[in-house]
Amino acid sequence: MIRALTLAALIFGAFVVLVPFLWMLALSLKAPDEIFTPTIDLIPNSLHWENYAVAFGRANLLRSLWNGAVVCAGILVLQTIFAVPCAFALAQRRFAGRGTVFGLVLAGLLVPFHVTAIPIFLGLAQVRLLDSYTALIAPFAASVFGIFLFRQAFAAMPTELFEAARVDGLSEPAIVWRIAFPLALPAATAFALFSVVAHWNDLFWPLIATSDPSLATPPRAILYFRDAESGAEVGALMAAAVVVVAPMVALFLVAQRRFVQGLAAGGLKG
Repeated sequence: MIRALTLAALIFGAFVVLVPFLWMLALSLKAPDEIFTPTIDLIPNSLHWENYAVAFGRANLLRSLWNGAVVCAGILVLQTIFAVPCAFALAQRRFAGRGTVFGLVLAGLLVPFHVTAIPIFLGLAQVRLLDSYTALIAPFAASVFGIFLFRQAFAAMPTELFEAARVDGLSEPAIVWRIAFPLALPAATAFALFSVVAHWNDLFWPLIATSDPSLATPPRAILYFRDAESGAEVGALMAAAVVVVAPMVALFLVAQRRFVQGLAAGGLKG
């Protein structure tokens, strides 16, 4: 009985989560006269693929998708380069003030990016780096969440493994990148998903840091369908939204097993 109730609750929860996506997909294939009706119909009378043609033509969606991929990849690479050595030091090295530094990392998790956005914007303006990939990538190069997640993964690994590597003559960078990081691949996958999804969907910072349409990221490209006089083209708008969301859904489906493993490993040891 309890199992049946649990399953029913999960099915209901999945239905609540999926309905907006199904509705978005249905609207992306509907004609304008089918969209504004008093009834909700998830199955279009006929498939209007021209909405997707309008989406790619109006907002230069391919360019925006490329920009999003470049920005997310650049941020992820820099975050990994910074977070992994810091996390390894906090988890496997003994030094004065280690607890204090880790406490500062945890405190950093409480500070939203919006608090520091204005100082970062002013600094980039001073060095004339606005309207560039650098402006979209550099502010996110260091991730306290990444340090925390990798630190938890490294802390769960046996210290003897790294001591043996040192005895064999491996340097600290080699231990970090050739031994510790491959063992933390589930945590790395989980962090990659968090990072890519967060920055792929980010509208706040690209809207502030760039004004050049050629640098528009996917969420900002969707804004081009908004027209104060004629209103939004809902069909094309939903088609663009489907195109923007689809890569993230595919990414999660491909990496979901390692994603769950990474989150579980992150909570093994404090």
